[in-house]
Amino acid sequence: MDRVTILGSASAVPDENHENTHIIVRSGKRVILVDCPGSPIIRLQKMGIGADDLSDLILTHFHPDHVSGFAPLLMGLWLLGRKNPLSVYGNAATIDRAEKMLSLYGWEKWPDFYPVKFIRVADQELAPLLESPEVRVFASPVEHLIPTIGLRFEFAASEKIFAYSCDTQPSPVVVRLAKDADLLIHEATGNSVGHTPPERAGEIAAEAGVKSLCLIHYPPLLVSPESLLSKAGQTYHGPIQVAKDFLSFTFEPVSAVGVNRAEES
Repeated sequence: MDRVTILGSASAVPDENHENTHIIVRSGKRVILVDCPGSPIIRLQKMGIGADDLSDLILTHFHPDHVSGFAPLLMGLWLLGRKNPLSVYGNAATIDRAEKMLSLYGWEKWPDFYPVKFIRVADQELAPLLESPEVRVFASPVEHLIPTIGLRFEFAASEKIFAYSCDTQPSPVVVRLAKDADLLIHEATGNSVGHTPPERAGEIAAEAGVKSLCLIHYPPLLVSPESLLSKAGQTYHGPIQVAKDFLSFTFEPVSAVGVNRAEES
């Protein structure tokens, strides 16, 4: 089955119950981590994901609350004995900086380090990022303070579509990225520059014709889930949830005649 799990749901300032936003996507043999704050290995271990299981890492942009755990993740996997290659994807600006970050740690001298392949995605809408028998992933540049990508996942087994806005102000790019998706996870940081309030996230979901909406990347110390739901519900009348850490969305294979469901891991 295809599964999307929220490992962290907070915007830039986390609290004891909400880590900075990052997501794990599992489809067949692919285990894809989207962004890398904090101490990702702890959360990966809680999900039963071992050192050699992670197949891909997507870095959406180079703000600290999305990449602070990148070097510790790579080092931790190495110390745990990882041997399998790891592919790291992002736009050119992000990957350039990620490589510079690692160079400060002298990672090229770490002995018997597993292969890491850096892949720069084209700066265009719906640029192919990853293609495998299990899932196809596309990226579009969204409207944030620095170069940032939103993502669209098209799963083969379930024939479902998951879209993720990442950090962005309200944008027609996200409408196109999320067109007819079964699930849109959209940021709901608020009215600050480069971000989106929940009612506008609802508008994006409605315009895209998505089947369900999940609000993420909100400041848990400043807003309540009830207020986010109320505001988004003014503009989108489908199912809405507020993200919380370890909330999962599961898409059953078409052969199982299943429907997507949300559950806590």
